[in-house]
Amino acid sequence: MIGYVTLGTNDLAAATTFYDQLLAVIGAKRLMELKRGYAWGTSPTAPALGVLTPFDGRPATVGNGVMVALYVDSRAKVDALHAKALELGGTDEGAPGPRGDSGFYGGYFRDLDGNKLNAFTMG
Repeated sequence: MIGYVTLGTNDLAAATTFYDQLLAVIGAKRLMELKRGYAWGTSPTAPALGVLTPFDGRPATVGNGVMVALYVDSRAKVDALHAKALELGGTDEGAPGPRGDSGFYGGYFRDLDGNKLNAFTMG
């Protein structure tokens, strides 16, 4: 159902470096280059993540309650993605681990602009 999600940035160069390195951990690469940013994904037919400067020219701000969740296929990849985000200057919003009793395993972090993300797997 989700085709792509975009996050705003006020420093496109820093955000691009962050996401190039972060998303490489899960095999994603740049799929699109736009005038105001980039989009990453694993396939042109799979959901993508874009980082852009806002269309209206005003500063990017973080949405309260907004989070992007990135599905990966193992707990090891959740751990690696979370660790890489922190290594690249992101901030911890919840260490990787199980949440509840449904098999959900996730780690939460914020990017350099303060956007909240989660890497998760099930089972």
